[in-house]
Amino acid sequence: MIALLRNMPAKAFCRRPVLFICAFIGCCIITQGNTIAQNTSPLRNTVIDQEQIFIPSPARAAMLSATLPGLGQVYNRKYWKVPIIYAGFGTLAYFVDFNNSNYRKWRRAWLARVDGNPNTIDDFPLHSTDVLERAMNYYRRNLEITYMLAAGLYLLNILDASVDAHLMDFDVGERLSLGLKPVRTPATLDQLSSRHTAEISFTLRF
Repeated sequence: MIALLRNMPAKAFCRRPVLFICAFIGCCIITQGNTIAQNTSPLRNTVIDQEQIFIPSPARAAMLSATLPGLGQVYNRKYWKVPIIYAGFGTLAYFVDFNNSNYRKWRRAWLARVDGNPNTIDDFPLHSTDVLERAMNYYRRNLEITYMLAAGLYLLNILDASVDAHLMDFDVGERLSLGLKPVRTPATLDQLSSRHTAEISFTLRF
């Protein structure tokens, strides 16, 4: 097309303006087609695919955290949560051992006091039987609470992995906003007691 325009005499453009306009439109179409071909080339699509945001599966994240605490957080690429989870389990493991040891100690002392055998050695002769029983029940209750906290932390670990995976594709753009402000509405004809009405406006934009 360009070679044809170069070989065409200058007078032809003056005699045939329609031909000139058609030739100009043809050149624009060819140029636009080359631009579109460059933008849709396989190499460009490959670069865009590599830059896509990682969106994990909530079900897989929950299953991994149920299998091994912290594994779902690693799958979600939230590595900083793993030390927090295991620090919590380590703390609870310490209190389980502490409460279990004291519970067994006071339980042995209470059993030695109430077994009715005079040959049994009493390790706490200065404590009454009620004191031994209260101490045993105290550490047993603490041991049960610690076990419940450990189970709660395990479930929280699974819930955190699932919710975190759900929120990966949550829209937090600038268009999402929540507004709450007071407004004043003029009174209607039947409202003779006051001229204005105080209200609260609640606006949600997404």
